Amino acid sequence: MVPRYSRPDMTAIWEPEARYRIWFEIEAHATEKLGELGVVPKGAAKALWDWWETEPEIDVPAIDAIEAVTKHDVIAFLTWVSEQVGEHSGEDWARFMHQGMTSSDVLDTTLAVQLARSADILLADLDALLAALKRRALEHKFTPTIGRSHGIHAEPVTFGFKLAQAYAEFARCRDRLVAARAEIATCAISGAVGTFANIDPAVEEHVAQAMGLAVEPISTQVIPRDRHAMFFATLGVIASSIERLAIEVRHLQRTEVLEAEEFFSPGQKGSSAMPHKRNPVLSENLTGLARVVRSAVVPALENVALWHERDISHSSVERFIGPDACITLDFALGRLTGLIDKLLVYPGRMQKNLDRMGGLVHSQRVLLALTQAGVSREDAYAIVQRNAMKVWESDGQLSLLDLLKADPQVTAALSKAELEDKFDLDYHFRQIDRIFGRVFGG
Repeated sequence: MVPRYSRPDMTAIWEPEARYRIWFEIEAHATEKLGELGVVPKGAAKALWDWWETEPEIDVPAIDAIEAVTKHDVIAFLTWVSEQVGEHSGEDWARFMHQGMTSSDVLDTTLAVQLARSADILLADLDALLAALKRRALEHKFTPTIGRSHGIHAEPVTFGFKLAQAYAEFARCRDRLVAARAEIATCAISGAVGTFANIDPAVEEHVAQAMGLAVEPISTQVIPRDRHAMFFATLGVIASSIERLAIEVRHLQRTEVLEAEEFFSPGQKGSSAMPHKRNPVLSENLTGLARVVRSAVVPALENVALWHERDISHSSVERFIGPDACITLDFALGRLTGLIDKLLVYPGRMQKNLDRMGGLVHSQRVLLALTQAGVSREDAYAIVQRNAMKVWESDGQLSLLDLLKADPQVTAALSKAELEDKFDLDYHFRQIDRIFGRVFGG
């Protein structure tokens, strides 16, 4: 976790104290059910919850000190809790904790809780981003701009159309994250190797309900890591969608393009050496953050293949990728939302760029008109391309329409009025309402 790229609500989920609090709740709920089943005295769970209701501080350094001796984090935690509950109740009720359980029951269920809670924050982040994209898309629904393929002028689109594309993509991301959250949010309290030999499955069901999780249908000594692989792969896809939109902004802010740019606040500086600079620092930063989130995907995939019923090769990996991927993606989504919300858009420059290449963007309409007028497609393509290349080589100083009007092969098939009609910009936007209806409904 890097504080520079962290936000408090998400970071809080991954703090050691928060993790220990989840551990306690799992242990206490399990002890509660064990008491109902008559495996342990009912007074054990009551003593645990009575102490918990005092809202005790979790003494992380004290637990760490015990772990330095035991070399086992769960045992260190149980030892510390036992001491605290004993002092509070005057009796060693905590000895009934963890009956029939194994460490992974606590660790894996806790990770499921943390990832599910993280997903809830990320879903709220996506909702905020989608709202910003929709607002700006509707604002620029009919703002003409050039569409590009291979980075080269292709045909006209609208800037709202570009943002509607992004909205649809992030809506898909949201759907995937909902599914990934459901897949990761499972509870396993099944004991060593997952056979429930020393603990009743009813305990697992009780803990799962209390913690807002589903029951893992079958675990080994761990929750199967294909679930985690799917979760982190979903975060990686969201990160890639962030980068895709960030790269679009970076391109549009290039000096020779300058159709849109990041908001530049009063007092902001772009360069330590060049006072004129206004750089796309936010979208460049998002590109880098996306790489960090995606870096969690391959380790998560490799964690799927554990030895037999378990090993701990996944454990160290998840201590990194769990908090790092969730915290970084939360920050990135928040940053992207702010970027889109305040994005400066320059319709005049968009129109200037549209007009820059002498009408080349209308070449397909002329090609189609010639074929419909009886010219073979091969001949029509050659005629239009011959004139288009003259415009291209003139750097847009010549006009495609003027050249076509002077070309006898063209005027033999199309009148000047018919040619002029093929250079109508609004023609390209006839289906924008329909496309927006598909994306936004209505």
